[in-house]
Amino acid sequence: MSPRGGGERGKPRRAAGAPKPEKLCSACGRPFQWRRKWAACWEQVKYCSDRCRARGAG
Repeated sequence: MSPRGGGERGKPRRAAGAPKPEKLCSACGRPFQWRRKWAACWEQVKYCSDRCRARGAG
């Protein structure tokens, strides 16, 4: 397999420029995009930043 071949664990690679999933921050309401570091826990991510996480949802 080439180093640039398929994605990690058999997942297909995202094409360059393809749209990434977005969510709205629970604290500030701004949209934020998926990040690689959130790949394993994207369903649980609620806040766009540490500042918003500290502020909370209210």
